[in-house]
Amino acid sequence: MVWWEQRGAGMSFSSDIPPETMTMPRMIEDTVEVADYLRQRFGQDRILLLGHSWGSYRGIQVAAKAPDRFIAYVGMAQISHQLRSEVMAHDFLLGVHKARGDAGMVRKLEAAPVSMEQGLSPAWMRLRDAAMHRAGVGHTRDIDSVITGIFLPVWRERAHTLRDKINVWRGKLWSRPFFWEDMLRDDLGTRLTTFELPVYFFVGRYDQTANAELSRAYFDGIDAPVKGFYLFGNSALSPLWEEPERATAVLLTDVLNGTTGLADASD
Repeated sequence: MVWWEQRGAGMSFSSDIPPETMTMPRMIEDTVEVADYLRQRFGQDRILLLGHSWGSYRGIQVAAKAPDRFIAYVGMAQISHQLRSEVMAHDFLLGVHKARGDAGMVRKLEAAPVSMEQGLSPAWMRLRDAAMHRAGVGHTRDIDSVITGIFLPVWRERAHTLRDKINVWRGKLWSRPFFWEDMLRDDLGTRLTTFELPVYFFVGRYDQTANAELSRAYFDGIDAPVKGFYLFGNSALSPLWEEPERATAVLLTDVLNGTTGLADASD
């Protein structure tokens, strides 16, 4: 398994990266180049491509562009139309926190507008993670905050040097503005629905970052030789970590064999 830290992120971050290379076409080409390197190094005609959250936005575009490199594509927390997902998340969280009687969070959410017309307010971007994690619908069902759930575990990771760990966050802050607005408004379901390789979606029932209903609607409109949808009933954004036994079973039984025996039934 290869965990790739893309151009401008983590171990691939460098202050010398030309800003003009931070484009989606270049990111897609980078992914294909890495895939070709791995295929050659390990003597494989095809490898498996898995994209998670933001990685699913790029990954599914790579799958469409270069299907001959891959056994299959797995989209975990598959993005479909992120701005609509943000609007739905805001409405959901407002309802949850109202039902809980959390007047403070309700006031903050009401002062942090999100809309299809105006996009995302700065107040929403500052609030969204905390509101999601408090409701159990963020990165994982049980994460308390980005600090305790992501920052500190990364900081304790021995596989990275101190410089690598710092660059994880430098890269995140530097890279995101190049892609965020375009990704938000891109409705993949209107332009990318035909694939020449098997397509699998791993979706958490409680995911409000990449809305589960939108992922399902996108999946239903896809035409692929084989396609399987897997709703993880106790997961949010990260089924592979939240329900590893089921995810592993699906990967070994269905994905690597091009079958869908463990998939959810179609409506």
